[in-house]
Amino acid sequence: MSAILPPADRLWWKQSIDKTEWMWIFLAFTWAMIMFFMMIYWHINGKQNLSNEVYKTTPEAFAAKAEKFIAANTVRTETEQNIPVVKVPEGGDGYLVASLWKWSPILELEKGKTYKIHLSSMDYQHGFSLQPVNINIQVLPGYEHVVKMTPTQSGTYAIVCNEYCGIGHHTMLGRIYVK
Repeated sequence: MSAILPPADRLWWKQSIDKTEWMWIFLAFTWAMIMFFMMIYWHINGKQNLSNEVYKTTPEAFAAKAEKFIAANTVRTETEQNIPVVKVPEGGDGYLVASLWKWSPILELEKGKTYKIHLSSMDYQHGFSLQPVNINIQVLPGYEHVVKMTPTQSGTYAIVCNEYCGIGHHTMLGRIYVK
């Protein structure tokens, strides 16, 4: 039989499957099951996939929560744009707002303590890429992403937007200080 010519028997779907075809079906199914269970295994034991919570919100509601957090916990301002540096309470919630070409505020965390960082966008899709630890989250308006973090090393961590968000995308940088 040729792939170009029609089958001689017009009811080809009623023909029995050849044993070599059964072998390939079995191999494909077995490999798919191995890959499926490996995804579950690596998510639980791989310590590389981030499990985060996501909730529906509005930009206005998230901005109100973030402003309340910033007003209560600001320790100083930095950069020429006077971005507030906010100390997140131990075991508490921190808020990061993505808006056109800036992350605000700058968070100050303590090494070895666990925090919940809430992320949302006020306008467009942005990317939250925490370097050098390589945490990547797609931040969308209308959604509040909650990331549980326990910093293990002191230093300054850069937040980079890795989703193109317009002409000033290359300037959209933020910081997290870990003391």
